Amino acid sequence: MITLYHAPQSRSSRIVWLLEEMGVPYTIAPVSIFRPMTGEGVPDAANPHPDKRVPAVLHAGGLVTESQAIVLYLAETFPEAGLAPAVGAPERGAYLTWLAWYVAEFEPALFAGLTGELAGSPQKRRNHAAVVDRLEAALARGPYVMGARFSGADILIGSALGFGRAAFPASAALDAYLDRCRARPAALRAAAKDGASGPQAA
Repeated sequence: MITLYHAPQSRSSRIVWLLEEMGVPYTIAPVSIFRPMTGEGVPDAANPHPDKRVPAVLHAGGLVTESQAIVLYLAETFPEAGLAPAVGAPERGAYLTWLAWYVAEFEPALFAGLTGELAGSPQKRRNHAAVVDRLEAALARGPYVMGARFSGADILIGSALGFGRAAFPASAALDAYLDRCRARPAALRAAAKDGASGPQAA
């Protein structure tokens, strides 16, 4: 059984979506967290994450933290879910690239756009524009970043885009992508569970 340590409307919300896409049994262990953007909440002693953050997943006696690592681990542990190309598949390299790109490029660009850092940094503006260009180019080739195939990379990118859409300029391609991600049955189920879980649920 998978146990997800989760706080509503946080980075662990995307892992609820991941688990719903996978269709495997899991339990949610609600925890409170400190939310730095609002200054609310307190760390929970029951949270096994070493930094008292979310997400954290317990499975088969092991702990996995950080969204990218959890997506990679669960998609490989449950290959029948079809959320990652198999090792040796031609698409495998592109999939791993998107996972790394999300952490190295997309998230920094998103937060730079949300916090106003772009105004004072030409390099960050160039990086930000490059992120938009690359994502739009991928979506011009198919409905998801891997083309026709929905993958764990879309869970990372789509969930973050949903949180920080205001960080990026107007784009019909990004809006349509976000709508596709949000309309997936698993995403709808996850949103309903997210809104009703955890000590900090609204």
